[in-house]
Amino acid sequence: MSSNEKDVAAPAAAHVGDLATTQDVERIEAPVTWKAYLICAFASFGGIFFGYDSGYINGVLGARIFIDAVEYVGAKEVNESHTSLIVSILSCGTFFGALIAGDLAEFIGRKWTVILGCFIYMIGVIIQMITGLGDELGAIVAGRLIAGVGVGFESAIVILYMSEICPRKVRGALVAGYQFCITIGLMLAACVVYATEGRTDTGSYRIPIAIQFAWAIILGGGLFFLPDSPRYFVKKGNLAAATESLSRLRGQPKESEYIQVELAEIVANEEYERQLIPSTTWFGSWANCFKGSVFKANSNLRKTILGTSMQMMQQWTGVNFIFYYSTPFLKSTGAISNTFLISMVFTIINVCSTPISFYTVEKFGRRTILFWGALGMLICQFLVAIIGVTVGFNHTHLLDPTDTDSAVADNVSAVNAQIAFIAIFIFFFASTWGPGAWIVIGEIFPLPIRARGVGLSTASNWLWNTIIAVITPYMVGEKRGNLKSSVFFVWGALCTGAFIYTYFLVPETKGLSLEQVDKMMEETTPRTSAKWKPTSTFAGHHASDEAYLKPQGEAAV
Repeated sequence: MSSNEKDVAAPAAAHVGDLATTQDVERIEAPVTWKAYLICAFASFGGIFFGYDSGYINGVLGARIFIDAVEYVGAKEVNESHTSLIVSILSCGTFFGALIAGDLAEFIGRKWTVILGCFIYMIGVIIQMITGLGDELGAIVAGRLIAGVGVGFESAIVILYMSEICPRKVRGALVAGYQFCITIGLMLAACVVYATEGRTDTGSYRIPIAIQFAWAIILGGGLFFLPDSPRYFVKKGNLAAATESLSRLRGQPKESEYIQVELAEIVANEEYERQLIPSTTWFGSWANCFKGSVFKANSNLRKTILGTSMQMMQQWTGVNFIFYYSTPFLKSTGAISNTFLISMVFTIINVCSTPISFYTVEKFGRRTILFWGALGMLICQFLVAIIGVTVGFNHTHLLDPTDTDSAVADNVSAVNAQIAFIAIFIFFFASTWGPGAWIVIGEIFPLPIRARGVGLSTASNWLWNTIIAVITPYMVGEKRGNLKSSVFFVWGALCTGAFIYTYFLVPETKGLSLEQVDKMMEETTPRTSAKWKPTSTFAGHHASDEAYLKPQGEAAV
């Protein structure tokens, strides 16, 4: 922190210089008001981008008029190479967008980075809308690439923004709202696709594309009226703006003791972290994310590995196999007449299960729900695989020997059991790992590297999303791996990895401020972190430093 930053930070620290007891620690934040709830929850609307973009493209690829335009009139479907390109190009854009967003969030702020992402997203949508005027393939690919950059901005920085503005007592529940909005986006996409699939004009695919405008306008427009993160302002040394922001977020006057105490804690933690992670060049700032020992729980490298691997594990659960490929998987069983209906049931379960995490993540903690969620998922995955390879749809017969599409499962009950366990798997994912991974990555990084750390973690999510989307068709395709139900042995094994990973590596951050999370990771191991309780404040420690408290200029607070 610069000398000027110390000047404006000193009065705030002095104001709470004697706050060093356990009781004082509990007074850091103001009571949570409905206004604070609404402001913090609004940012979670960004999850709609993620979910809708992941869900609508399957409907577009299946639209008859789109297939005719991209391939040739009468083509059965968009060919494999074009499908792979169209689907994966979005993730390519989001990967790079998430990496870039970390830097931008440090320079222009969290709020304005998300707004810029909304603008880029709208440009991508406009380009996609050019389909129907000539080069459909080029337009949809270019548009999704650019829109992906916008989604990358949003998916990384909304989590960062929410983690920094939410009150600690309800931070987990509010950040879980982001995952809830992702599930709503998936459901909205399915509904829109279903409503337009019968159209015989370009509206069958242009309407699902155009609706994306609404999400960008709502999020970008709404953020204009919300404050930026007070922690961003503290990092920039602007204590006046930080005070104003915190006052609006907590619904308290700027002179309130609650505001002064919480601000002092943020300022003192920033000073402490700056001593450990000095400000350097652009390259040095990125290098800070990888400093330290992998064996030290509080090292930057360990936190970066934890954040990126957490998002990797979320993708490894196999949930995207269900939502990307459940329709052809169910169709191949020969036991389901309406695969769209079953897919919609999966989507509804996903939506309805996620709000359970609003309660459980604060009641039982992040580590706990991730641990039991992984256990539940691995059991379901292995049961689906075992049923499939023993009595399930791997054993079929043809109703019509001349029609290979007439295959029907010999054991319909076994297929129904598979569907039931897939639904239970979705329940476990949606109520645990779905929101839990996003919550943890927003909490574990210290302020000096938080924006880039969250950006790297989000980029990891999109990277593994792309990899799994690319390799899965080769794993289950009849002319490729043809694993059928055996693919669930792969997902079950990976969920087992997530179970072990959680036990040994994931810390408990429930009920702690972001500043307290830093201290907890210094003093505990992941397996003992749930027992850690704060006993002092950063401001209390810094208040004893006379040089730190000595005013040298006019305070901004």
